[in-house]
Amino acid sequence: MEWMKAFRIQQQFVEEKKREGGIDRFLFVEHPHVVTLGRNAKEGQVLASPEILERSGIAFEETDRGGGATYHGPGQVVGYPILDLREWKRDVRAYFRGVEQFLIDALASLGVEAERSLERGHEGVWVGGAKIAAIGIHISRWITSHGFALNVDTDLSYFQYIVPCGLTKPVCSLRSVGCTANREQVKEAIATSFAKVFDYELVMAYREAQEIQ
Repeated sequence: MEWMKAFRIQQQFVEEKKREGGIDRFLFVEHPHVVTLGRNAKEGQVLASPEILERSGIAFEETDRGGGATYHGPGQVVGYPILDLREWKRDVRAYFRGVEQFLIDALASLGVEAERSLERGHEGVWVGGAKIAAIGIHISRWITSHGFALNVDTDLSYFQYIVPCGLTKPVCSLRSVGCTANREQVKEAIATSFAKVFDYELVMAYREAQEIQ
């Protein structure tokens, strides 16, 4: 699904939560090639001109999430939790750490030892000094949107167009560190660990993109 369409769906669910409450949601999606720029992005994080990005088949979008420049594309599992933190903890930092934790736990269940960095500005999930998952969130009236991008079998050469999250650090993928789990196995591991960290009962719904308006 194109990034902008997924963003509009998130906005729809966020507004619904604000008006009516109802269930929380965790959306999984895979995007075509796109570079997005978060609120904390600084000049120079996108290394290619709009013309070069377009010729390379990469869309460009500015967004209201935190963080800097990031890349989404085929081979990633991207997750967007739409949660009401008033039912959990009204604590932005605790939520961010919770997202890091369920990704770390999910990777551990797949045999990959991942960790968070305690260094300021190095948020996300790391394996052996390389970033495997980027996190960028937005919270409005305690309703969350945006989320994370985990590299499964991503073509890592596309990261050459940006300085990922403003850090001149390497990136990696599950495949590059020797994990052979497929996307469905990765999503199942993430959903299970997410439910444990945030104390949810999961109801899985599989829908094709065209079914969601």
